[in-house]
Amino acid sequence: MAKRLETMEENRNKLVAAARKAFADKGFAAASMDELTADVGLTRGALYHNFGDKKGLLAAVVHQIDSEMALRAKEIARRADGNWQRLLAEGEAYIEMALDPEVQRIVLLDGPAVLGDPSKWPSQNSCLAATRQTVSALLESKIIKPLDEEAAARLLSGAALNAALWVAASDSPKEVLPKAIEAFRAIASGLLAAEQG
Repeated sequence: MAKRLETMEENRNKLVAAARKAFADKGFAAASMDELTADVGLTRGALYHNFGDKKGLLAAVVHQIDSEMALRAKEIARRADGNWQRLLAEGEAYIEMALDPEVQRIVLLDGPAVLGDPSKWPSQNSCLAATRQTVSALLESKIIKPLDEEAAARLLSGAALNAALWVAASDSPKEVLPKAIEAFRAIASGLLAAEQG
């Protein structure tokens, strides 16, 4: 039984890795499930067993990449001084990742088109929980205005996500990026308590 579970996990990992490459190279619509499964020596049956369908496989790939993005943003934020600077650094890092071709195509373009509203993805919920913790600390230390914690966290997360979506969908992402970050900072700064501004 343990060997079978191990094999199933290996197959699942193979399929996610192959799909990640195919979706990044060709996009979701053009990626062939027959080619993808053949490339890793598996059948379409293994894909359906593990993910239900191509959309389920995309959801697994998006979750993996989005989780990696959150970890990278957190790591960048750790280098900043204080909760306020960490909050800004994390949001900006997330927006900047929209320039990464894999993130751009899979998470920010194909993901929403196929999977729907990114704010409802499980990986976004973990990002929101982390933002909410930071907002809670900022409220407690009176760095930001006395607002509803969840509302502030959702709007900050939404601003970063929508800025990243805008950068990814732009014809000139590198030109749009500084504008998106400047606007994100301006919107976030509106939360600062009067004595902090």
